[in-house]
Amino acid sequence: MNVLVIGSGGREHSIIQKVYQSPQVNQIFAAPGNGGMEALAERVAIHETDREGLIAFAREHEVDLTIVGPENPLMAGVVDEFQKAGLTVFGPDKQAAEIEGSKHFAKALMEKYDIPTAGYRVFTDPDEAKAYMDAKGVPIVIKADGLAAGKGVVVAETDEEAKQAVDKMLIEEQYGEASKEIVIEEFLQGEEFSLMAFVNGEQVFAMLPSQDHKRAFDGDKGPNTGGMGAYAPVPFLSDGDIDTAINRILKPAAKALADEGRPFTGILYAGLIQTAEGPKVIEFNARFGDPEIQVVLPLLKNDLVQVMVDVLKGKDPQLQWKQGYCGGVVVASEGYPEAYEKGKPLPDLPIEESEVTIVHAGTKRQGDRFVSDGGRVLLAYSYATELEEAMQHVYQKLQAFDDSAHFFYRTDIAKRALRPSFFHKSI
Repeated sequence: MNVLVIGSGGREHSIIQKVYQSPQVNQIFAAPGNGGMEALAERVAIHETDREGLIAFAREHEVDLTIVGPENPLMAGVVDEFQKAGLTVFGPDKQAAEIEGSKHFAKALMEKYDIPTAGYRVFTDPDEAKAYMDAKGVPIVIKADGLAAGKGVVVAETDEEAKQAVDKMLIEEQYGEASKEIVIEEFLQGEEFSLMAFVNGEQVFAMLPSQDHKRAFDGDKGPNTGGMGAYAPVPFLSDGDIDTAINRILKPAAKALADEGRPFTGILYAGLIQTAEGPKVIEFNARFGDPEIQVVLPLLKNDLVQVMVDVLKGKDPQLQWKQGYCGGVVVASEGYPEAYEKGKPLPDLPIEESEVTIVHAGTKRQGDRFVSDGGRVLLAYSYATELEEAMQHVYQKLQAFDDSAHFFYRTDIAKRALRPSFFHKSI
């Protein structure tokens, strides 16, 4: 098979690393890809939302399977156009992907179908939004309705912070079209986790749960980001917790989309919080979570290509998982998620060693070395029987960045699942 992966980030590099292991695959193309993918895939200079260009390339190079990685091409209708062209593509069409593309749509869907989530209201007027927040009090959550690369969410702990978020989104249009409408939600207390599933219509095949770390800095401080690290599975979740999330959230969401005439095929991601009343939805995504995919896929025993082919055919892929844990930490450009500089040289890090694997996100080649080309630059992950061992391998590898003022990373990824003493000893 020839496989085309659309996208250029860590999620897509992770997909390519897994696809490369498939004995069914002859050649992998990445459009547009990044520098770190070049050892495994041929990069193609086509933008991820260039539907005509991507289809022409897929036809010319006899691509047997196209995998759409990021949310933007999904919302641009890339899957719809591939389907019209009679090409095999893995991902939801534009209508189904709206479960991520519009927070308003997702909340209304959950309300209609009784899927547990936080109470909410939708606003376009800043004064009305502020009056609502005055009545509700803080902490409170403010979200841009549309796509904002994982950064359009503010968990406001003070009244001033909440009103600043409203002004930035509705008045200053911080995220452009994405924040012309905002969703304000009640703050939920509990442990967050992510649960992804392969979906075709009402068929739902759940993966292992993972826990992402959204805040930029140690101790869950600072602004929300696209994710600063993750680990899987999540030891404090019981089998009952996971079964509840599948049966009360993932399966009803898939059925709801089908009932609404927009059946979902692809990866349905549920960002969840384990509350005293059980799991509730924070957000839905219409693709693999990033960085969650980077610690979940290494635990998957199956051939990913065969899984996707089976799901597209409506067959049970019979998912199998390794025992043990995978943990990963993101290295980001100094200043992220706000303004940051590109073109900063990275230390020499082999992409794959016996204990640690590097997944490239915002990098490019410059001569014989890599330089930064984005906010989240790369992720280092390790698999081990014990989570503590996996995290120790990762943090030892990341010491290579400690003398650089151009990059930073969190030093407390997986803290909730590890003994406190782990983070006080010398790594």
